[in-house]
Amino acid sequence: MIFKDMPVPPRIVFLDRETLPVPVRAVSVPHEWVSYPQTAPADVVARLADAQVAITNKVPLNSASIAALPALKLIAVAATGYNQIDLSAAKQHGVTVCNIRDYAIAGVAEHALMLMLALKRQLPAYRNAVAAGEWQRASGFCVFGAPMHDLAGATLVLLGSGTLAKATARLADAFGMRIVYAERKGTTQVRDGYVAFDEALAQADVLSLHCPLNEQTRNAIGARELMLLKPGCVLINTARGGLVDEAALLVALQNGRLGGAGLDVLIEEPPRNGNPLLDVNLPNLIITPHVAWASIETMSVLAGQLIDNIDAYLRGEPRNVVV
Repeated sequence: MIFKDMPVPPRIVFLDRETLPVPVRAVSVPHEWVSYPQTAPADVVARLADAQVAITNKVPLNSASIAALPALKLIAVAATGYNQIDLSAAKQHGVTVCNIRDYAIAGVAEHALMLMLALKRQLPAYRNAVAAGEWQRASGFCVFGAPMHDLAGATLVLLGSGTLAKATARLADAFGMRIVYAERKGTTQVRDGYVAFDEALAQADVLSLHCPLNEQTRNAIGARELMLLKPGCVLINTARGGLVDEAALLVALQNGRLGGAGLDVLIEEPPRNGNPLLDVNLPNLIITPHVAWASIETMSVLAGQLIDNIDAYLRGEPRNVVV
């Protein structure tokens, strides 16, 4: 049954449709569907006027916007992260918020392993060597340059223990890596199966981040934490840019404190105001543009779950509810 206070057909507005470049099936009940490629924050209220369902990936809905939208009943986030939504305001105004869960299990884990392999086996350095003609000029059959390391036998420390961390751990285990879960930073209680935060970092040959961004995790990896890592450690971040102090990371890379860093996320996305990490050409730094989740297969799972969430709400059976 459609939510009793919602008109038929409900008006559904997708604020940033181009962030999901795969087909999206239709909602199963009669409805009005409006989509915009992108929406500036200043246009949110006008575009959601009379809408009962808002779909957003990264467009913020703050307290003022939510208060100005009395018809709004559901915010369907087209992503797992929902830090762009003012949850307190949504709850205050009776707006349900739901998100996408456990959809990028293969994609994010594969991307994290790709970055680990590329950095540990010096893929950028050797690709550049071939492009520069070093192999063609070599006296022997191969080129020895940047020292490579195997993943087999290396220790992977995971910050976070959710679905994506565990999926990454399974792939790493298949490569013969030793898996360690770090306890939360700043806590004195160490749970079974975890290692104290500082102790875990000191063991890491690879440190991979898989936790949400909030006030407790912001800048979880800063100058102090980077000093705890082994000089050859590789840092992987496929979670959120704010987990890492980018200025401290750049210093650590430039002075040889780290073996490398593979980042799929930055603090500002897109980095329209520039970013020092994008201004350097370091062979041990790989940055990809927030695409760990963006395989066709993974995005298709997301698109299906997005519509499932809306359908469930319209039946009066909300699922994946945040508030």
